[in-house]
Amino acid sequence: MIEKYGFGSMVVSGQTYKSDLKIIGDSVIPNWWRKEGHKLREEDIQDILDYEPEVLVVGTGFFGLMKIDDALRKLLEEKSIKLIAERTGKAMNAFNEAYKEAKRVAGAFHLTC
Repeated sequence: MIEKYGFGSMVVSGQTYKSDLKIIGDSVIPNWWRKEGHKLREEDIQDILDYEPEVLVVGTGFFGLMKIDDALRKLLEEKSIKLIAERTGKAMNAFNEAYKEAKRVAGAFHLTC
């Protein structure tokens, strides 16, 4: 569960993270970098795709500047993975809701811009 989010900081299960992160199952992968900073591509989340979630929640940043590549959107659709992409504050809430519903959920969160 994500407990708190503010620009540049996220608290997950009592641990504070100060850089972008992914949540896959019960694991947090900190210090997440994308090949192209503000563009999310398949290779940036291959570990999430290997996990085969039902739901992928993407936090696009405080101001929503991270964009999702169209090819990745298509791939997620082909794999029947529901994509929820929102500014990170809203994405946090969507992630927690899916988690509470016992869905197989993964998250990829940009914490700044």
